[in-house]
Amino acid sequence: MRCTSPATKLAVLFLAAAAPVACDAQTRPGQGREPTLPAPSITEYKPQSTLVVPEHAVPRAKFPVVDLHGHPPTLNSREAIEAVIASMDELNIQVMVQARPSSGDRLTSQIEAVRDAGYADRFVFFASLDFNRVGPGSGARIAAQLEADVAAGAVGIGEIGKGFGLSNQKADGSRLAMDDPELDIVWETAARLGIPVFVHTADPPEFFEPLDYSNERWLEMALFENRRFNDPARFPAFDDLMAERNRMIAKHPNTTWILAHMGWHTHDLATLGRLFDQHPNVHAEVGAVLYDLGRQPRFARAFFEKYRDRIFFGKDSFQPDEYPYYWRVFETADEYFDYYRDYHAFWKLYGMDLPDDVLRAMYYGNALRVIPRMPVAGFPAR
Repeated sequence: MRCTSPATKLAVLFLAAAAPVACDAQTRPGQGREPTLPAPSITEYKPQSTLVVPEHAVPRAKFPVVDLHGHPPTLNSREAIEAVIASMDELNIQVMVQARPSSGDRLTSQIEAVRDAGYADRFVFFASLDFNRVGPGSGARIAAQLEADVAAGAVGIGEIGKGFGLSNQKADGSRLAMDDPELDIVWETAARLGIPVFVHTADPPEFFEPLDYSNERWLEMALFENRRFNDPARFPAFDDLMAERNRMIAKHPNTTWILAHMGWHTHDLATLGRLFDQHPNVHAEVGAVLYDLGRQPRFARAFFEKYRDRIFFGKDSFQPDEYPYYWRVFETADEYFDYYRDYHAFWKLYGMDLPDDVLRAMYYGNALRVIPRMPVAGFPAR
C-alpha cells in the first residue's frame, strides 16, 4: 500500500479548501477587469430596465394639496395667475404659497392682482427678508419691514435662500452667520406675529464633499459649477452650517421654523428625527428631495408616520409635469421607476404607500394648522 506523508496530506487539504474560493473569484464578472468594448461616458449610458411590475400613474393628488414651497412666476397679471391656476386644478393643488422673494411693492402688487383676478382663496404669500450688508440696527429695520409686509397680507417668512449662511455678508465684509444676534429681533417678531419662518440652509451634503468618483452627486456637480461648495476657503462646512442653524433655532423656541428640503437630512432621517424631538417648534417640507425618499421607502414611511404632524408638502421648482412623481412615491407601492432628473439620481424610486391620515396631514392638514389666515375653501371639513 502506498503511503502519503503528513506534509503531502496538508498540501492536498489546502488546495482543496482554496479551490472553491479561486473558482468563485473567477466567476464574478467585472472584478478588476476592463471592458473589451469602448466604455460609454456617464451621460451616454442610459440602460433601459426590462423589469415588468405593476405601474400606477397618479396624475392628480388623492387629497387637496397646499404647496408650501411654490415658485410660480410672479403673480402680477391675470394671464400669469390663470395659467398657474389651470395647472393647480389639474394636479389638485388647492392653495399655493408664493415663496419667491417678495417684499414691499413686489409683494403687495401680487396680493392685489390675485385678489382682483378672483383667486384670493388659491394663493398665500410669504415675505422675503433683506440680509444685504447687515450691521448695527439692521435687525430692527428688517423687523419693521416684516411687520409692514404682514399687515399687507403676508402670512410667513420665506423662502429664506441658501445665501443666508453660505454667502451673505455683513457691512464689515464678514460672513453673516445664521445665529447672528443682530437678527434675534427678526425671529422674535415672527414669533409675536404668529407666522412661520421657512428657511433653506446649505444644500445637499454631497455638494460640500470632494468632487471625485465616489461622490454620488458627481454628475450634478460637474454640470453645475455653482453647486460646488467644497472649497473651505470660500464656504463653511455642511456640518458647521447645520450647527449654526440649530443654534438659531434653539435661541428662539417660540418661533415656528419650517426647514426647506427636509433640512437636507433625507440621507440621514434619524438626524432630522432628533431635531424634531429636541425642538417641537421645528417642521420640514419635502421639496426637491424625492430622490432620497423614494430609495428608502420603508424607512421613510415609518418616519412620516411617526412625524406626521411635522411634515409639509412642497415642490420647489414650478414644473407641473413633475408633481405626479411626488404623488406616485407618496401614494403607491410601485417599484423601481424613474426619477424626473437623471442628474439628481441615477437610481430608481419606490413608492412609500403612505396611509391616508399621513397624506392628509402632509398635503393640507399641517399647513392649515400652522400657517395663519390660510384659505379653507376646497379642503375636507376638519
